[in-house]
Formats: sequence, structure tokens, C-alpha cells
Amino acid sequence: MTDMATNKRGLTNFDIKVLGITLMFIDHFHEMFAAAGAPNWLDWFGRPVATIFMFLSVEGFTHTHNQKRYLSRLLIGFWVMGVGNLVVQHFFSMGNFGLINNIFSDLFIGVLTMYGIQTIADGHRTRRIGQSILGIVIILIPLVFGGLILFLMGSHAGLFSKVVMLAVPTPITAENSFFLYLGPLMYLLRKNRNWQLLAIAVFALLSTGFNFSQLLTTNTQWLMVLAVIPLAMYNGKLGRSMKGFFYAFYPLHIWGLYIIAVLLGVKG
Repeated sequence: MTDMATNKRGLTNFDIKVLGITLMFIDHFHEMFAAAGAPNWLDWFGRPVATIFMFLSVEGFTHTHNQKRYLSRLLIGFWVMGVGNLVVQHFFSMGNFGLINNIFSDLFIGVLTMYGIQTIADGHRTRRIGQSILGIVIILIPLVFGGLILFLMGSHAGLFSKVVMLAVPTPITAENSFFLYLGPLMYLLRKNRNWQLLAIAVFALLSTGFNFSQLLTTNTQWLMVLAVIPLAMYNGKLGRSMKGFFYAFYPLHIWGLYIIAVLLGVKG
């Protein structure tokens, strides 16, 4: 396979998104109905999902005509999801089960970091040190707010820390924690697909903690490596768009599954 080559065969961006949301739905079905007997192996289907969408965020950031608008959509998605989770749980309760899903957090931080890297590169190319410093600041913003959250939690300022968590995406509160930086790494490797796939494999290995006795039991995150299969088949074509559908599907299917589980009497 030639590096970043495009051809008519293989999977388009749209095809990979459809695959991603299908696997995501299965994973979240397991999440909401595990207490009702949904088998644990359904969880395996969801492990490649975040990696798939991190890769797609690299494609989105690289090819969008308006990077700031792309970032703003992800940030708005984060806010909508965070507030929506609270509203849904206010009216529906599944015992001790907390509705905390918000992949927009991971994607926003990843894309913001890509924007920072691009800003540093532009400053280096134009020999504008101020621009390079700005890029570093951009990258550090989520980390600084993450540190602020930890400080507030340690100082018993619980309410204010919750407000910050709702307002600003940070690696501390993201679904994939610091593993979200796989996205920016794939951005740095964007000119070589094979290196991107290798980076995924390395992160999958790191996710095991080198404790191979728990594979497929308590630690299944390493199955993220399966994302290399569809991504290796990506042909670089956009395919159909349906942008609004994919943005809406994420919160709506999670809230829908959660509400159905509550109405059916599932206890978390």
C-alpha cells in the first residue's frame, strides 16, 4: 500500500463512520443493559471505536475549510452532551449508574492539540517565535484546566470543580484520559498510513499495562488494535456527508438506550 494513496476501492470516510457508529451502538447497548444480562463480549465491539473516530478527526481537521468552526462544533457537542447527561439523569435514574459518556471531550482536546501543533509549525516556518509560543499555550490549556480540577477537588471546592468539568474538556475527565493523544500522534504521522497504524498498535500494547493475564476479561481496551483493519482499507475518499446525522446520533442513541433501560427496570 502506498503512503496515503487514494483509490476507488476500499472504504470511504462515510463507510468508516457508519462502521464506527454501528460498533458504538453495540458497545453502549452492553453498557446500558449489562446489569440485565447483556453478555460481556459485546464490550469488545466498542474497543476500536474511539480510535476510529480519532483517526477521522485527523482527516476532518486536515481537510476542513474552517478549522476553528470544526473545533467549535466539537466544543458545542461537548457542552450539549454534558448538560444533556445531567438533564436525562434528573428525570431518569438507574441506581448508581452514572451517565458520563462524552467522546466530544476527547475529540476536542485532540483536535485542539493538532491546532496547537500546526500553530507551532507555522511559527517555526515563518520564524515568528510568538506564534510558536501561542501554539504551546494552546496545547497546554486542557492540561492546565485538568490540574485546576484536581486542585479544586483536593480543596473541597466540589461544586466549582463540577462547573469547570462541564465547561472545559480536559484529559483528566475525558473518556480515554491521556490515551486521547493518540489522535494528535496520528496527525503528526498523517503522511504515512503505515506509521499511523503502528502507533495504534503501540497504544494498544500500552493499554494492557503489560499484564497479559487479564486480556478479554477485566482489560479489553487492547482490542482497539482492531481499528487498524478498516483504517488500512481507507481510500481517502469522503463519500456521503450526512454530517448532522453523525453529530446527533452520538448523544441521541446514548440517551435513548439509557431511558429505555430505566423504563424496563434495569438497575445499575
